[in-house]
Amino acid sequence: MSKRATPPVWGAFAVDPAAALPFQEQIARHLREAVLRGHLRPGARLPSTRSFAAELGVSRQTVVLAYDRLIAEGYARGQRGSGIYVSDVLPEDLSPPAATAQLSVTAARGEAYPALSERGRRVAGLPITPVPRGPGLLAPGTPAFDAFPYDTWTRLSARFWRSRPTADQLGYADPAGFRPLREAIAEHLGVTRGLPCDADDVVITSGSQHAIELAARLLIDAGDAVWIENPGFVAGHSAVESAGARAVPVPVDAEGLDVEAGARLAAGARLAVVTPSHQYPLGVTMSLRRRLALLDWAEHAGAWIIEDDCDGDYRYAGRPLHPLRALDRQSAANRVIYVGTFAKVLAPGLRIGFLIAPPGLAGAFAHARALVDRQSPTPLQVTLAEFIGEGHFATHLRRMRMLYVERRDALLAALKCHCANNSKPCAFQR
Repeated sequence: MSKRATPPVWGAFAVDPAAALPFQEQIARHLREAVLRGHLRPGARLPSTRSFAAELGVSRQTVVLAYDRLIAEGYARGQRGSGIYVSDVLPEDLSPPAATAQLSVTAARGEAYPALSERGRRVAGLPITPVPRGPGLLAPGTPAFDAFPYDTWTRLSARFWRSRPTADQLGYADPAGFRPLREAIAEHLGVTRGLPCDADDVVITSGSQHAIELAARLLIDAGDAVWIENPGFVAGHSAVESAGARAVPVPVDAEGLDVEAGARLAAGARLAVVTPSHQYPLGVTMSLRRRLALLDWAEHAGAWIIEDDCDGDYRYAGRPLHPLRALDRQSAANRVIYVGTFAKVLAPGLRIGFLIAPPGLAGAFAHARALVDRQSPTPLQVTLAEFIGEGHFATHLRRMRMLYVERRDALLAALKCHCANNSKPCAFQR
């Protein structure tokens, strides 16, 4: 089905020659308001510049300028050979909540479903991670698919099916996950991340987003305050709000989340969601001083910490730092829920992640998972367990680290060559 928006969105609009605003500004404002009010949904295709100009009785260049304005503001995106579309993620989705009331695009989305409950409309209006379009050049959170270990993965997957899987492997299974995979993850974390844990503490999820939502659903009540990083992971923000929490944006600086600022903003918060190893999107690493302060806060406040370590396996220089959960503090084990995923190292389409639950809580997490999403596909879990157990994962991880360093260096060389105001010619190193 075509994504074209319905004609009434612009069919009732006409430029006003007597207005102070130029025609292109009138057009841009009309379409911007249509987006914010939910009349034009994310992904909706805008009319062609030629047809829209003819309909409005203005020059085509006027419409081009209006569209360029929307693209520059982040409300639209161009797709080569296809047209102009409403952006999947809008500026309002990426900004912290304003102190004054203003029209929210996410609220407008929720209002599009009046048949839902109040809670349902709120959840439907929360922003989610958009589906990337195009080749994904420099797309955050997207691994190098051209380097996926296709041959090894195909061989292991074929071996599973050739072995005629048992009824246990094809039927309903333990919602905590395939036991050998949980054992492989626990061993991998102990060796590479310095995080001692037992397979009984591991719960397999459908990714880090699922793990964060699961933890929020179990650990906080409606109305509880939750610290989130500002700027931070939009979908993680939505996950805690879907549980009924009040998200409190806490500033991030060169040392990571500002714990003192969080205490000033919401001293009674019940949960903090952080990315200490590699903050998203700023890339900073939380200092040891801040890590200890965060653990002290959680211990004294009786609060929880969700440590999203989705990108912790990578570091351009030196060894990856040990996670917050691995620190030699009692509160690190008792108050921290460690979240990991294979989306950044292998592929997000596998939909396999995990969490390390605090002592005695893994059973509750597995039970809560079973209520909504019984289990991750067992064939994929078996294949991944063998991929890790036979050493292929460690080999792949080393290769990817080398590959990303090479690509980072190539990008820096190109930027230095073309963007440093250097008049000397240089050759791009592949």
